[in-house]
Formats: sequence, structure tokens, C-alpha cells
Amino acid sequence: MGEQSTTSEPESGANVYRCVGSITIARAGSTQRELEAVPDPLTIDLGGVEKMDTVGAWLIYRSVRDRGAKVINVSSEVCGLLDQVADFDTPVQIRPEERPGPLRILDEVGGWVSDAGETLVGLVGFLGSVLLGFAAIVRRPKRFRINAVIQRFDLVGVRALGIIGLMSFLIGIVIGQQGAVQLQQFGAEIYTINLIGRITIRELGTLMTAIMVAGRSGSAFAAQLGTMKLTEEIDAMRTIGVSPIEALVIPRMLSAVVMMPLLSFYSMLITIIGGGIFCWISLDIPPLTYVQRLQEVVPMRDLWIGLIKAPVFGFIIGLVGCFQGMMVEGDSEQVGTRTTAAVVQAIFLVIVLDAVFAVFFSSVGWL
Repeated sequence: MGEQSTTSEPESGANVYRCVGSITIARAGSTQRELEAVPDPLTIDLGGVEKMDTVGAWLIYRSVRDRGAKVINVSSEVCGLLDQVADFDTPVQIRPEERPGPLRILDEVGGWVSDAGETLVGLVGFLGSVLLGFAAIVRRPKRFRINAVIQRFDLVGVRALGIIGLMSFLIGIVIGQQGAVQLQQFGAEIYTINLIGRITIRELGTLMTAIMVAGRSGSAFAAQLGTMKLTEEIDAMRTIGVSPIEALVIPRMLSAVVMMPLLSFYSMLITIIGGGIFCWISLDIPPLTYVQRLQEVVPMRDLWIGLIKAPVFGFIIGLVGCFQGMMVEGDSEQVGTRTTAAVVQAIFLVIVLDAVFAVFFSSVGWL
């Protein structure tokens, strides 16, 4: 480590601080004390400097900025380092500037709209990639990974039977109880069966199942693919010539599309059973009467409406979950962020599509 010395030049009226050797972080404390000990006006002679890091450059630059020191005998390398330090010496606002409330609201709304637009464009592009992957599998059926699809059946369908069954049973009881409380005012408790049957088979059976699958399986898709993206497994698959769309995305989407109608029908059945038990215990409606009434008031087209919507919802859930998983990059925090986004976006799109289906079926007379 070189030595540094301080000398005075009274004939010029300046105090010269001559630096010899290295000005690095190892001598930052002593260098700072020596610079502060030299009275103004200060001249810093860097002719003998052999090595300087950013900490040393910052000490020299700060003396120039705060004390108006003059730097002489500067080499091109040291001069470049001092210029870089000066470029990065910009004021930082610790607390953001307070903006009027309406402007903040507009800014947040604009950011939300921008993010939604970018997500929509990315989702459409990802849908195109998935369709191309399906086309490639149709042309070459041997590339279809049936084992991967069956494994996803277990995740999406079999392991979800318990929670969906419990949820559906309780929803059936709640619908029956709330409907009976209102209908008792008019002495029309028997119409509780109509309420349970039609709202379950036409709407709630499929919709609640889709929400549960989005929260359970859609989040799992995003987390699994996001983790594989972080660990560079997906990049490794591309390197060896395996398409991630065909190997990872399509099996998950197919499992969601195939299992959603089955889970929806299962949910409808359990909900009706829950409502029937409530009607039997609370309203004294025998099970046989309950079943006969259901056959009279629930048309078969309601069942078809519920089952037609189910695979579409499954496709949307699988698409959004896989898209958000493939968008993970940077760090592990992105996995949680993208998983949350997958659940929120899937549920939002499912509800929007359910409204579109309701308008469509009403317009064609399927009331």
C-alpha cells in the first residue's frame, strides 16, 4: 500500500495533498481524515496514484464538489473513474412527491389498464403457441404424452374430489336454507326444490367448481412451471429439442378440459344431495318427493348448459395458469406474484365467460 503525504505551498496560496500508491476502500478512513486536515484552498495531486477504486474516487470527487478542491496530474483512467462517479451523483428523493388525489387515481387506473392490455396481448400470443403445439401433436401423434396427461388427471380431478364435494354439499344446504326462509313467507316452501335444482345445475355447480379448480389447480400449474423456469429446466428442454408447450402446457390444459365436466357433474350431484337432506330434515319433504319434483322442474337443457360451459372454463383455467407460470423470470418472488395473478385472472375470466354464456343462452331461448 502506497503512502500519502500532505505539503503546503505558501507561494501559491494553496495546500497540496499529494497521493502516492493506492486510494482504495482499505485506506478510506485515513484518506478522509487527511483530506479534512488540509485547509482550504485545497489542491489534490494524483500524479503518484497507481490504483484507485470507486470509494477512493468518491472521496476525491466529494472534496471537489463540497470544498471546490482542484485536482491536478490526473491520468486518463482515474479521470474516467471520477467522471463515472460524478455521473451517478444525482439527488435521490426518499419520499415520493405528493400528487393530488385525482391524479394518483388516474395514474393507478392507467397503470392497471396498461398491465391488463399487456396481459391480454401476451395471453393471446400464448394461445397461438398452444394451438400450434396442438397442431404439431395432431400431425405427429407419437409426440403426445399420455402419461403426463394421466398424472395431471390425478392432480386436477381425483385429489379435488374431497374439497369440491364438501363445498358442494354445504352450498346445497345454504341454498336450501336461504331459499326456504324467504319462501316460507308466502307458504311456498315446496319451491325450494325448484331453486336448488335450477340454480345448481344451470349455474352454481359449474361456476363454483371452476372457481375451486382455478384456486387449486390453476395456481399449481403456475407454481410448477414458474419453478421450472427459475431452475432453467424449461431452457434445458428447449436445448435438447423438447417443446415445453407440448411436454408441459398441453397435458395440463387437456387435464383441466377433460376433468372439468366430470367435476361439475359431481358438484351438481353433491349439491342436490345436500339440498335434499336439508329439505328432508327441515321442511319434511321426503326424498322421493324431492327427486320427483326435481324431474318435473329441471329441464335437461339446464344440465347441457352446465356441461357445455365446463370444458371452456377448464381451458381458460389451464391457459391462464400455464401462461403465468411461463412468464416467471428474475427471482423466486415472481413465483408467488405470478401464481396469485393466475388465480385472480382465471376467476375473473371464468365469471366474465359465465355472463357471456348466460346472455347467449337467453338470446337463443334456453331460459
